[in-house]
Amino acid sequence: MTTLSTLTQRIQAEFSAMSPQFQVGARHLLDHADQVPLLSMRQIAAQAGVQPATLLRLAQSLGYAGWGELKAVFTQALHGQGPRRYADQAREVVRNRHKPDRFDQTLAAQMDNLAALRELNQERLPAAVELLSRARRVYVAGFRASFAPAFAFHYQYRLFRPSVALLRGDAGTLEMDLRALDKDDVLVLFGFAPYSQESVLAHRAARQAGARLLAICDSLLAPIALEADSTLLFGTDVPSFFPSGVAAQALVEVLVEHVLAKAGRKAVSGIELAENQLHQSGAYWK
Repeated sequence: MTTLSTLTQRIQAEFSAMSPQFQVGARHLLDHADQVPLLSMRQIAAQAGVQPATLLRLAQSLGYAGWGELKAVFTQALHGQGPRRYADQAREVVRNRHKPDRFDQTLAAQMDNLAALRELNQERLPAAVELLSRARRVYVAGFRASFAPAFAFHYQYRLFRPSVALLRGDAGTLEMDLRALDKDDVLVLFGFAPYSQESVLAHRAARQAGARLLAICDSLLAPIALEADSTLLFGTDVPSFFPSGVAAQALVEVLVEHVLAKAGRKAVSGIELAENQLHQSGAYWK
């Protein structure tokens, strides 16, 4: 992984030979390095006064496969400073409580997170689906605030695949639960900064067991993404004090849909059976 310092030196060395649009984009990235991990490519392009495609081509000209890899360099530098504390962000919310556009700003940030899902995952999604389809068993884990998307994924996937288990670690049993991991299994691990100790423990257990790992997280540099067999990414940035889970939930629904499509008619039969059982058991209000 290239450091931000190394990247800056390369841009400085190649700057005079860059096209005018590349120069504008590169200058903006270095001048606003702290904003790159927090904003979408579209937002940054708008601020710089260039097209999003310009930033993508700039990333490729610098030797990166796409915008995501270039952004990861800036994210690494930001994470080196540590995530912002919830209390500090809450103070900003309180200070800005009288701003009339707070509602619009929050919705705009959520929409940017959703819009970024395609660019972040379109090329990554097929590998994730293939990984799940080949697994003997699938284990799912997400801790603290990451439990919500993990539970949603487990709940939906379990409707048509019996061999899916949710790792919760209730009553301090996580280490015992992780013993079940095997080399033919896949662990789907959710997380975003600040990352929980439990997620790192689960990541380590999967590697030690030889199980495959699908990380669904906010950064390629997240500790659960390191050495992952496949990674899907979502943004969490909103003006509020707490990271947003909207994009993570949307990504879960996209992933389950694609897994179902690949599984085919057998999966449809499983859903039909589960649905009939739920109705017959009185699970739904009539």
